[in-house]
Amino acid sequence: MNVTISDLRQQPAFFDTVADRIWRTWWKERGFPADYIAGRLRENMNPSPIPFALVAHRDETFIGTASVIAADLEERPQYSPWVAAVWVDPKYRMQEIGTELVGRAVGEAFALNFRRVYLCAQKERRRFYTRQGWVPIEEDVGERKLTVFVKNAGS
Repeated sequence: MNVTISDLRQQPAFFDTVADRIWRTWWKERGFPADYIAGRLRENMNPSPIPFALVAHRDETFIGTASVIAADLEERPQYSPWVAAVWVDPKYRMQEIGTELVGRAVGEAFALNFRRVYLCAQKERRRFYTRQGWVPIEEDVGERKLTVFVKNAGS
């Protein structure tokens, strides 16, 4: 499948879709309004290196997203930066698009001279990330019992 991964700043037409998917997947059930997530995502539209969001698309069709942000877990403020909000439309899953999004996010973070990048995920996503070289460093973190992973430059 021919998929393009772009910085959201270069493809702003996908902004509302990315905000909606992030909100529905991680924040809606926790009672956060959609406008709050859209406001946070707007930070990704600034010219500063981090945060940034990536969007996977085929022409005007949205396929998925991933972000690199300064902090993702309140319980772990010492870790930075984080790959976060990795999401692929269900009809495009199992086609390596999530892997491509994560790889691109990590590559761009390393290009910014970060030597280490973090990520947190639920236990059922463990294999997806370990297959990509992520190393679990903590288990059952926070109320959602997340696993914290690290990926080092050059590994």
